[in-house]
Amino acid sequence: MAISTFMRKELKYMLSMEQYEALLVEIHKYMIPDKFCVGGKDYGIYNLYYDTPDDYLIRTSLEKPRYKEKIRLRSYYSPANPDDKVFLEIKKKVNGIVTKRRVTLTLAESDAYMLHRQKPVDMSKYLQRQIFSELDVFMNSYYDIKPKQYISYQRSAFFGKDDPDFRLTFDRQLTERRYDLSLSLPSYGAQIIAPNQRLMEVKIAGAMPIWLAEAMSRLQIYKISFSKYGRAYMRFVRNKLYEEGRLPMQANSSRIIKTENQSMNMMYQKGSM
Repeated sequence: MAISTFMRKELKYMLSMEQYEALLVEIHKYMIPDKFCVGGKDYGIYNLYYDTPDDYLIRTSLEKPRYKEKIRLRSYYSPANPDDKVFLEIKKKVNGIVTKRRVTLTLAESDAYMLHRQKPVDMSKYLQRQIFSELDVFMNSYYDIKPKQYISYQRSAFFGKDDPDFRLTFDRQLTERRYDLSLSLPSYGAQIIAPNQRLMEVKIAGAMPIWLAEAMSRLQIYKISFSKYGRAYMRFVRNKLYEEGRLPMQANSSRIIKTENQSMNMMYQKGSM
């Protein structure tokens, strides 16, 4: 069983196709494709996010606290078979610094743990036991954690030629659904960014390279606040508000976001979701 830990900054940007294609010219000068980008092609990432019955984790996250955390199950296969490897991850963000702790399981082992807290047979390694202790604490800290959101996307990834800790990714075809919540099913659902957009993430442990900062300034690429789970959840809330007649169909995007943020807690207090 492989175990990994990460600590870094994750900066996000939304690019048009013109910006994306222009930036790629610079990227190829300083970076190399991820080993999973076989033949220059992107690869699929398939995620299952867990939350409480009242979506406490994502609602808290959208309030932008100094500390937030989430738990998700990730696969690079779709659909995943019971013996395929998956990654169970706890991801935390404190004052802009992201830490991630994860264990590698089979899909069957992850189901056994998430449903019944049954751990793999081999628990001999200290770090392995430590990660599962953290998972136990997380699961016991929140009421009735269950699968709540499926999100998949296609990713192109690059590493710095001189700094392998510097990573840059581009995601497209972000697909979400709040039903059929299993990685054993194929990827399908609603799209949460436009086909001609690319979500770029800059993952760094230190300072951003000068060449990248200069290229983004020239191309007018600016940092944004974006959460895939958060965007999917806000779509769910918006649709619920439409159904209840509490949000006009022609409302502009800024009003939608404001209305969603103001209404989420109220809707849960009334038990309407």
